[in-house]
Amino acid sequence: MRKNYDFSNSKKNPYSAQLKKQITIRLDEESISYFKKISDQVGIPYQSLINLYLRDCATSNRKLSLKWA
Repeated sequence: MRKNYDFSNSKKNPYSAQLKKQITIRLDEESISYFKKISDQVGIPYQSLINLYLRDCATSNRKLSLKWA
């Protein structure tokens, strides 16, 4: 290893805006099983599928319709 490194020509990470934040979320077993099943079919990790679905909902400004009984 060198003693000193020159970072004067370095560039900002272009993916830094896309970094993910780790959180804890509680999901029911049926929801997890649903995404795991799709995950097996398409070959994408189920957590990534959940993230893609939530991102799609957010970008298309989809609203959830709730009716309380």
